[in-house]
Amino acid sequence: MSRKPVHLAVYDTYADWETGHATAYLARAGYEIRTVGPSREPVDSIGGLRVQPADALDDVRPEDSSLLILPGADLWDTSAQLAPFARKAREFLAAGVPVAAICGATAGLAREGLLDDRAHTSAISFYLAATEYKGGSRYVDADAVTDRGLITAGPTEPVAFAREILGLLGVYEGEVLDAWYRLFHDSDATAYAVLEGAR
Repeated sequence: MSRKPVHLAVYDTYADWETGHATAYLARAGYEIRTVGPSREPVDSIGGLRVQPADALDDVRPEDSSLLILPGADLWDTSAQLAPFARKAREFLAAGVPVAAICGATAGLAREGLLDDRAHTSAISFYLAATEYKGGSRYVDADAVTDRGLITAGPTEPVAFAREILGLLGVYEGEVLDAWYRLFHDSDATAYAVLEGAR
């Protein structure tokens, strides 16, 4: 079955640990993972990993994608350099293509107004409140939240973030998705048999 690629945003200071569970299991399910940078110039993660983006942000179109993933980065809170990625997220959501944002990327989406009318989460409510967004009443104190094609999660929840992504794209469902989460989040060895049985 042919699937459209998943686009993973990469930019200087991006949090390289936040998306690994999601991208690894999306790739295992047959999705091509394409990195998207501000341009095609190399970027450096917060952990010092240098990445050569496959695509420049301006060249990425929602109709050519299954999902846009936005990891956290120091730059979300220290400058407006990443605002174009939040605007791209608006374009994706308007086209009915899902977006997944974790950590500081949730603040970028809050500044863009994308959390004003959707249930969402982040690191903590007052972190988003500092953006002066209008969606404070829609904040949910949860590990990850999905609402109308938008997934949000806080920085300590990369496994829950991946769970929501894998569920939204139908990679795993029901008890298999629950088992995947229990295995990687809770180290529940009994979940392994459920995953093996689903292969």
